Amino acid sequence: MNRNSLWSLRLGFSNKQALAIEKSGIKQFLEQSFQVPFDKSIPSLLDSSPKSYTDLRELRKKAKDGGPEVLREIQKEGIDTNTAMKSWWINKMMTDEFPLKEKMVCFWQNHYVATYQKVKVNYWVFQHNQIIRENAFGNFRELTKQIVQSNAVVRYLDNTDNKKGKINENLSRELLELFTIGIGNYTEEDVQNGAKGLAGLNVGEQKAVYRKPEMDNDPITYFGQKGVFKIDEMVDIIFKQKSMPYFATRKILKWFIYDEPSEKLVTYYGDYFRSVDFEIKPLLMKIFTEEFDKNTAGSKIKNPLEYSLQLISELNIEIKNNNFLAFFLRQQNMDLFNQPNVKGWDGGRSWLTSQVYLQRNNLSYMLTNGKVLNQKILKDNSKMDSSKTKEQQVRLDWNKGNNKQIISQLSDRLLFQVEENTQKDFESILKYDFDENAKNADQAVLRLFNTMIKLPEFQLI
Repeated sequence: MNRNSLWSLRLGFSNKQALAIEKSGIKQFLEQSFQVPFDKSIPSLLDSSPKSYTDLRELRKKAKDGGPEVLREIQKEGIDTNTAMKSWWINKMMTDEFPLKEKMVCFWQNHYVATYQKVKVNYWVFQHNQIIRENAFGNFRELTKQIVQSNAVVRYLDNTDNKKGKINENLSRELLELFTIGIGNYTEEDVQNGAKGLAGLNVGEQKAVYRKPEMDNDPITYFGQKGVFKIDEMVDIIFKQKSMPYFATRKILKWFIYDEPSEKLVTYYGDYFRSVDFEIKPLLMKIFTEEFDKNTAGSKIKNPLEYSLQLISELNIEIKNNNFLAFFLRQQNMDLFNQPNVKGWDGGRSWLTSQVYLQRNNLSYMLTNGKVLNQKILKDNSKMDSSKTKEQQVRLDWNKGNNKQIISQLSDRLLFQVEENTQKDFESILKYDFDENAKNADQAVLRLFNTMIKLPEFQLI
C-alpha cells in the first residue's frame, strides 16, 4: 500500500488526504490538522432537547402529568434526536478537510464512555462530545478534569447516587480503571476514598457541581497523600503516579496503528507523554512522524467507520441521509454514543467476527452496485437483490493505463499487500488486452475493485 494512502486512512477515514500528505509531508499535514478550529455552534437538531437541569425537570413533570402516551412520545423524540446526532457526527467525519480531529474525538468518546441509553439527555451527550472536541489535542489531565465534571459522565457512572453515608464507587473506580492508570495500579482503598472525595458531585445546570449537603469533607488518604481532596486535586494526584502515561498511550497506539503494540513502544511513547506533561499534540506528532517511516501496513483491523467511509469515498457516492450508516455501525457493534458497556468498543479482532464480515460484504455489494441503502435493506438480507431498490450513481476514480498499471493503482490505495497468486487473479479480471477507452472500461475496473475489497487484505491497514 502506498504510504500516503495508508496514513490518510489512519489519520482519517478514506484516501482523500493522501495527496495532501504527499505534497506537504506528514509533519506539516499534522500541524494543519491540529489547527482545525473548534466549532461552538449547537446543531438545530437539539433545539427541542432539554439543555439544563431545570429543563430536564420540566420535561419529567410533563411526562408524569401527561401519562404513558406523552411519555412514549418524549422517549421517541429522544431516540430520533440521538439518531440525528449520529448522522450529524458522521457527516463531520466525512466532510472535514482534516478529519484527524474527528478521529481523535471518536477515540476519546470511546475512552470516556457516557452513552445516551443511560444518560437519556441528548444535549448532555452532545456537551460531552464537545468537551472532547475542544480538548482533543490539548492536555490529557485537564481533559480528564473537565470530562469527569460533565453531567453525562456523572449520570452515566451513577455519581448522582454517591452521597456522604451512602457511597457509590462507580465513578471513582472508572476514573482509575478506565480513564487514567488502568487495573493493577491502584488499591481498593484508593477507590473507596476516591468515592468519598467525589461524594456530592451531582448534575447541575450546565455541568456537574458539588452539592454541600451530600459532600463528604472528612480527610482521606489517596495514593498515600492525606487531606480533603475533591475532583481536581484527585486528578492531579493520579497524574503524578509512575504508571500514569502508559494506559492511554497503549490505547492511542491501538486506535491508530497497532492492534497489539509492543510493550517497548508503549513505554517509549509513554515516557515521552510524561515528559511533555501529558500534552496530547506533541505525543501524536512524535508517534505519527516516527511511525510514518516504518513499514507497518497491515498491523490493524479497520474499524467499521474506516471500512464504510473508505468505500463511500472511493465510489464517490453522495449520501443524502447518514441514518443508514449509523444503523450499519450499530450492526457492526460500533454504535456511536452507545457503546456496549463502560469499557467501550473492544476493537481489534472483535471487528471481524463471521457476522461482522458478512455484513461488510453485504454493504460493499450494495454500494458497488449503486443501491440506495436504508435500514430495512441492511436488516433483511433477503431484500439485497430487490428490483425495487433505488439506484444511485457510482464513480470510481482511476487513471488510464494498461492492465498492470491500473491494478497497481488500486492495490496501492486499497491493499496492504498483494501476493503473487492474488496478482494473477487480478490479471484474469483485467486482462493484458484491456482497452482503457472501451465503453465498458469503467465497469471492468469496478469489477476489479469489487474483487479487491472482498479480500481479507482490505480489512487491514
